[in-house]
Amino acid sequence: MRTYGGDKILPSSRCSFCGKARSLVKKMIAAGSNDTYICDECVLECSSMLATGRETSNIFADERQLMPADFKREMDEFVIGQEHAKKVLSVAVYNHYRRIDKPHDKDGVTFSKSNILLLGPTGSGKTLLAQTLARALKVPFVIADATSLTEAGYVGEDVESIIQRLMLQANQNVADAERGIVYIDEVDKIARKSENMSITRDVSGEGVQQALLKLIEGTVANVHPQGGRKHPNQETVAVDTTSILFICGGAFEGLTDIVAERLSSSGVGFAAAAPGNVAQQLDEQELRSSVEPQDLIRYGLIPELIGRMPVVAHLEPLRIEDLMRVFSEPRDALLKQYHALFDDDGVTLNFKETAVRRLAELALERRTGARGLRSIAENCLLDAFYEAPARSGGSLTIDARHIDGEKPEIQPHRRRAQRKRAA
Repeated sequence: MRTYGGDKILPSSRCSFCGKARSLVKKMIAAGSNDTYICDECVLECSSMLATGRETSNIFADERQLMPADFKREMDEFVIGQEHAKKVLSVAVYNHYRRIDKPHDKDGVTFSKSNILLLGPTGSGKTLLAQTLARALKVPFVIADATSLTEAGYVGEDVESIIQRLMLQANQNVADAERGIVYIDEVDKIARKSENMSITRDVSGEGVQQALLKLIEGTVANVHPQGGRKHPNQETVAVDTTSILFICGGAFEGLTDIVAERLSSSGVGFAAAAPGNVAQQLDEQELRSSVEPQDLIRYGLIPELIGRMPVVAHLEPLRIEDLMRVFSEPRDALLKQYHALFDDDGVTLNFKETAVRRLAELALERRTGARGLRSIAENCLLDAFYEAPARSGGSLTIDARHIDGEKPEIQPHRRRAQRKRAA
């Protein structure tokens, strides 16, 4: 067994049990020659489980000792940029779990829950930020798609199905589920379809918002632990959502136009400007940072839902330089994955900087953010992935022209090629 400081345990190594990075623990232990590690915290927790006879681990044994800077450092390993959003999330999560530990201060002041609303364009890292937080905390985590939710009694999933899935992630442990994190994606898609009253029910828009109110604020939800719809004869479990942290995210396309219109109409006489002029004076991020609750109400969110998400984090659109870093720098970066995949087939991958830049340019043109990087890169490397297993090694060089459509060729190693010519 080797502890940190050996020749193979790097600061970027992670515990195979809890997922914590080496920088977040005191000591890391490696098992044999495999890339399997266990941190000192998990060793202590396992020892405690053996001593007490517990079969499951207390996932909240040490996580609340983490500071906001620890959360941000964990997110830095996976998410490029978004410094402001990381700080907002780190502070909000730290205060939330401190509130669970200590609901009242010494004077009896009650701490209220602060759910989070993430605003940002598609592919900017909203879901990844929430996933990284849940991994750092080792808490049950569920991603729910708001577009699949409908008002109770109609075709589709009702909001309590979110808690059912959280129970499954918590292995049916109610106490763990009641301290989990729920990320509701595409929350902008449940905006009211119209500001005017309609004779038809908006069961997938305003109806879902109304159903989410109590769930987000805190209520006791009676859910069937195994999933599926409830029936009168089925046993249900009561889950208190008061301590569940809800993070809602959405792209909110068109919201900046509403902000620009409000800013333009706030002037009088010569001070007033046309919406287009305001939009030209302020860039996209400045308009997003100027969002106020009244803008979200005009967009279609009901005031009661906005009031239950007091913490708002704005994510910046990714620039070309950001996308280049996303492709190559994070711990699970696509470029590192591709290097590992080709290494398994004995092929050395050389991805030039010009190719990375061209890849980022195309993703920016398609307005798909970081998600667009994979589709473009996979299309470029398709033939190489197909041929690599049948080759006995070689090298593959990717530059800008291959990103634009030219087929890359796997070249044999130089020494092998020289031997063939000599023969």
